[in-house]
Amino acid sequence: MTEFFQSLGMTYDWAWFTATIAGILLIALPLMLAVAMIIYVDRKVWAAMALRRGPNVVGPWGLLQSFADGLKVFLQETIIPSAANKGLFLIAPIITFTVALLAWAVIPFNSGAVLADINVGLLYVLAISSLGVYGVVIAGWSSNSKYPFFSAMRASAQMISYEVSIGFILICVVLWAGSFNLREIVEAQRAHVSIINGFVANPLLFPMWVMFLISGMAETARAPFDLTEAESELVAGYQTEYSSMSFALYWLGEYANVLLMCALNAVLFWGGYLPPLDIPVLYLVPGWLWLFAKIFFFFFVFSWVKATVPRYRYDQLMRLGWKVFLPVSLGFVVLVSGYLMFTRYGA
Repeated sequence: MTEFFQSLGMTYDWAWFTATIAGILLIALPLMLAVAMIIYVDRKVWAAMALRRGPNVVGPWGLLQSFADGLKVFLQETIIPSAANKGLFLIAPIITFTVALLAWAVIPFNSGAVLADINVGLLYVLAISSLGVYGVVIAGWSSNSKYPFFSAMRASAQMISYEVSIGFILICVVLWAGSFNLREIVEAQRAHVSIINGFVANPLLFPMWVMFLISGMAETARAPFDLTEAESELVAGYQTEYSSMSFALYWLGEYANVLLMCALNAVLFWGGYLPPLDIPVLYLVPGWLWLFAKIFFFFFVFSWVKATVPRYRYDQLMRLGWKVFLPVSLGFVVLVSGYLMFTRYGA
């Protein structure tokens, strides 16, 4: 894209700057639209699971319901509790929303279609996703209310617990792909097992995908791991004291994070922008369509689980993270590295 703007007569510096801004907008604006529509899809899936109709009044088939909800919260008054730390109270949802967008910079939408094709893309995603907990913790502390504070403590413990196992799971992927670059990880999955594109067909990596999917639900605080906003215990968790657009930013950030986890499932284990099978005719479909189809499938799985699986108790959540996922993922790091040493490197 930089070359295109240079062809219009711009200097390299201005062409690079304009191309970067254009790339950010090409990702951020469709992502915001996708978040609005994915909330609608989420509600429709829940309704179907409960034999209800879901949103069906605002716009054709209820498609404009999310935009009506957005307009409603935009017009509401922003109420700040008198005992809250006003500066931190207002900046917390901005942190959550911004961090949710930043990680998309390294997601490859097609071969060569990535905003920042950096060699440490996976480390970048891990670092950025780890910052998301700050928005929740700051919100819980700055609200100066006990329920948000309890929620913030739960969120920090939950996210740290599952990030440890996610780290070991990703080590297995990096060992097999031989790179931290997300585009190279996708390319390493081409015809990985026979004609199947994706690490998910690998017997050593399939269990890692299952654990990554479940850990992703816990990392994004989705049901059945939504202990941070358990309404029967914490009213609305860290969002209890929020209203208007500050509340909406948390919703947007939450769904952007869910979409990011769906994208990472697709990129790391299901071949990303590659078709499911390494058959020439399937490559006629653009890569970004394959990626979006996989993201949509995983989002349906997230909604399906939320609509059907009851919420875990907190002790069960911690036990799953520390006593099951951590030792199993660590064991698979040993298995995968040992297998690669004997087969790939001839040790």
